[in-house]
Amino acid sequence: MTFVELLNQRFKAATGETPTVVYGQNVSTGSCLSGLSRGFDKLEHCTVINTTNSEATLVGIGFGLMLRNVPSFFFMKQQDFLLLGIEQLTGTWNAIRHRPHTVPYNIVAITVDSGWEGPQSCLNHLADFSSISRVPGFSIATRAEAEAVIDRHATAPGLRIFGVSQRLFREPPIDYGAPEALGADAGVIRYAEGADATIVAFNLAFPQAMMLHRELARTGRAASLFSVPATLADDTDAILADAARTRRLVVIDDGKSVNRPSTGLIATARAQTPDLQVVEIARAWTPDAAAPNADELALDLPEILAKLGLGLAA
Repeated sequence: MTFVELLNQRFKAATGETPTVVYGQNVSTGSCLSGLSRGFDKLEHCTVINTTNSEATLVGIGFGLMLRNVPSFFFMKQQDFLLLGIEQLTGTWNAIRHRPHTVPYNIVAITVDSGWEGPQSCLNHLADFSSISRVPGFSIATRAEAEAVIDRHATAPGLRIFGVSQRLFREPPIDYGAPEALGADAGVIRYAEGADATIVAFNLAFPQAMMLHRELARTGRAASLFSVPATLADDTDAILADAARTRRLVVIDDGKSVNRPSTGLIATARAQTPDLQVVEIARAWTPDAAAPNADELALDLPEILAKLGLGLAA
């Protein structure tokens, strides 16, 4: 099974047998968004609509369905196009967010993090949308995140946005450690516990965090490993407590943004643990942020371990 097949399976399961509208561009034609939306048209309880590319209208359609108590999934080819619906996510949602909602409205946006695909493929940071609209978002890069987050939230009343990693679509789902979803919203997932460092992945940086965790294990060190799929995570106490215990914190965030939730975590951790050693790994922001790039966040493992005072074993 590939990662995109796992996502497809979990989103299908979330519809249960409840009549659900599934819509978006090419959701049941061509590649079906690289397989993400394949097969919904085979489910008798799903009404599938292939739409035009008017994202502002499409975001609004989901609100209309929700107000009429009809569950829906809006699948988007890439996250950048959600900018065209930002007024709906802010103005319309603010107008109705406090009404009682009985059904879910799920927006599933593919994050183009697999390389340069033009100027409309440079936005990979779902937290920016959540910051503006206060809509819960979840970035998904592993099996544990897919199962814990989708199973909890895709069936719940109200609106949320799922961002899924395109670069991992054709890879086997990442299975690592002994994942444990923390908090009622599974906004934080712990994969491992160790005494030597605390590693935290934000946005879609879990593969890099896993690489560092493995390197530490290779050198005889044991680190704790967390991911934060929730863009509005409000319960990071387990991470803060772990960092206070290990006295070493590594935060890896591959979001191309100057407004990163990971910055707030670091500030809180430093305030709570003044002698904390912190290594922050993030994309360098430049005014030319839309320029072609490899969309990879490469780690210098020897440098990271040196900064932590751990060094590399011979």
